[in-house]
Amino acid sequence: MTDGWSWSYEDAHGAPVTSAQVVTTGFPTQGDAESWLGEHWRTLFAGGVAAVTLHHADRTVYGPMLLSAGG
Repeated sequence: MTDGWSWSYEDAHGAPVTSAQVVTTGFPTQGDAESWLGEHWRTLFAGGVAAVTLHHADRTVYGPMLLSAGG
């Protein structure tokens, strides 16, 4: 991992989700990462992402956090 903020994604079975549609890194602040998720969670959910985890450098900040179609 890098020194920045990043997301990892899991499907409903806990398996990692990776694809060209998911952004995992490149967030300079926690707020930037969380704002991005707030704008894109519906697309992630529709693409099979059931949970997200936020990372900073080499540590888990929180998660897995379930995404829900109900918001």
